[in-house]
Amino acid sequence: MRAPIGTFENAGPAADRLGLLTAPVAAAVTAGWGGFPAEQIIHVDSDPAIADTAVFVEHHGAELLDRSANCVVVAGKRGGEVTRAACLVLSSTRVDVNGVVRKQLGARKVSFAPMDTAVGETGMEYGGITPIGLPAAWPLLIDPAVVDEEWVLIGSGSRRGKLIVPGKALAALPGALIVEGLGIRS
Repeated sequence: MRAPIGTFENAGPAADRLGLLTAPVAAAVTAGWGGFPAEQIIHVDSDPAIADTAVFVEHHGAELLDRSANCVVVAGKRGGEVTRAACLVLSSTRVDVNGVVRKQLGARKVSFAPMDTAVGETGMEYGGITPIGLPAAWPLLIDPAVVDEEWVLIGSGSRRGKLIVPGKALAALPGALIVEGLGIRS
């Protein structure tokens, strides 16, 4: 199978590669969401050593920088209460944590969640966290530029491999909120 973006040697339907996905991602792919069939989710196998965005696009093509998205876990605090959320922005931007995210979560302070918290609560590997299969109670904040992409390259829950998903399918994920200004250019 040929991937709809990039030049990947090993691409196929994610539903046929559930063993390469973490448990929460495999469950979400199997269940589907928002009327998007699992066949539209493509898994591309890749070397875990090049999972980080900069190295990945250097290896697979600079054009992927604007067609891939990073998912980060944040923790918003107000009083003694902590709200976890995930943010999805194009890889060529960064998340406006102290402005847009803080306001959206109604938090006094927002920071990136510690690695052990992000990994422990998502059931995914650090460097492979994806919006697919996140804890149901978490809001998923998505920059509109991600949804506007026909196809978006995202993590697979594991450092090995990536998923290619229609941008519109990401907007249909449970808890998804499209948030203007979430991704800002560095």
